[in-house]
Parts: sequence; C-alpha cells; structure tokens
Amino acid sequence: MTFLHAVPTLFLSGPVTASAPWTADRANPGSLHLVDVTLSPDPTALPGGQVLQHLMNGLGGWALILALAGLLVGAATWAVGSHGSNYQQSFTGRRAVLISGLAALLIGAGPAIVNFFFAAGRSVH
Repeated sequence: MTFLHAVPTLFLSGPVTASAPWTADRANPGSLHLVDVTLSPDPTALPGGQVLQHLMNGLGGWALILALAGLLVGAATWAVGSHGSNYQQSFTGRRAVLISGLAALLIGAGPAIVNFFFAAGRSVH
C-alpha cells in the first residue's frame, strides 16, 4: 500500500463527528464523501434584498427606455439614409434598429434566461 492510499484511512481512523465537513462511507472504508451542500436563493434573507430588487427593476426600466431611444434614432437614420441613397447611413440605422431590438429582447428575457440556467444547474447531480 502506498502512502496516498493510506492517507484517507489515517484521517478516518477516529470517529467522524457531525461537525466534520466529510462523512465516512461505511460500505467502502477509507473513502471520503463530502457532505451535500444545498442552495435556496431568497432575496429577503439578507438586509437590503428588497432595495436591490427595486434597483434592478429601475435599471431594467431605464434600459428599456434607452433601447427605445436607440430604436427611434436608428429608424430615423435608416429612413434618411434610404431617402438620400446613402448606403452607409442606411446600414448604420438598420444596425441600430436591430441592436436596439435585440437589447429589448434580452432585457425582457433576462430573468427567464437566468431562471432557466439556474433550473438546469439544479438538475445536475
């Protein structure tokens, strides 16, 4: 037996208490099993959770207002560029419209995207 095989046995030779961060596997002596860690997110568990939620709601509102402003400016640029046969200005306006629309989509879908990946992460065992 090498030294590395004897190390878990040395650490588990005494009784394992409930306060230890590991438990002994009774079926396989000498192996370690870390205690399961759980996570239950609760924004009200810490002070300031409601303030942070209100801050996020306000930031989302401002982001949507900025996306709308970008959409309006991009649409105007696109229209003026198309009317004046200016390809570069038309392309810039079109790009601004698409980016502003995508930004609004991501702002609206942000909580659902985060919740989807959190649920997918919780299903990993």
